[in-house]
Amino acid sequence: MRRWPKLVALGVAVTLVLASAGFVVWTRMARYPAFEEAALLAKQAETDQGWFVFEPDVEPRAGLVFYPGGLVDPAAYAPLMRTLSDRGVLAVIVPMPLDLAVFGIGRADEVIDAYPGIDTWVIGGHSLGGAMAAEYVKDGPGAIDGVVFLASYPSESTDLSELPLSVVSVYGTEDGVAGDVFEASLARLPERTGLVVIPGGNHAQFGDYGPQEGDGIAALGRDAQQRATADAILELIESLE
Repeated sequence: MRRWPKLVALGVAVTLVLASAGFVVWTRMARYPAFEEAALLAKQAETDQGWFVFEPDVEPRAGLVFYPGGLVDPAAYAPLMRTLSDRGVLAVIVPMPLDLAVFGIGRADEVIDAYPGIDTWVIGGHSLGGAMAAEYVKDGPGAIDGVVFLASYPSESTDLSELPLSVVSVYGTEDGVAGDVFEASLARLPERTGLVVIPGGNHAQFGDYGPQEGDGIAALGRDAQQRATADAILELIESLE
């Protein structure tokens, strides 16, 4: 009888290990890989810290810390970040554990500390990445001046409406998530939040990866959607200058 507690404890431990291993395997199988061109572009920008850093040729007008979407290869956002760097923004993609930003909410701290010369900082992300960017700033923005949501919004328990932030929320009309969800989230964001709707855009085309489960079919090209996205982000940054 004395062995039962030990056997139960062993069984629980084995179950937890197997469940954890299964979760890791699932994240690898469900992952959305970046298109080859985006992966090569990201590889050229990879740093020793594992970030993908796109530096402008001129003095940066601002810095952007970018959290990738859930289970999306961070390299998929390299083309969008390069477009921003070509227009004067230091853009840093921060890879996340298991490609889930919920496990790396505080990683922006390291990026900001690594670039003390940047006076204006924006944090943002796509889908889950944007929601976790909101979690990063919810207890006080610190060095953050603005937030960018791409097909994303803060959770219902996260209210940023009283924070001194400039915010832009961008989504496409063909996103698999209903547009009224993004509009409803404005109640949890500062009054100065801009809502940018991209006609014909969908969820996945903010990055360079394949079709995403549950998404709508885009009626707009990927490049056009990302140009419109870059314009919206740059308008936000210009408002901070």
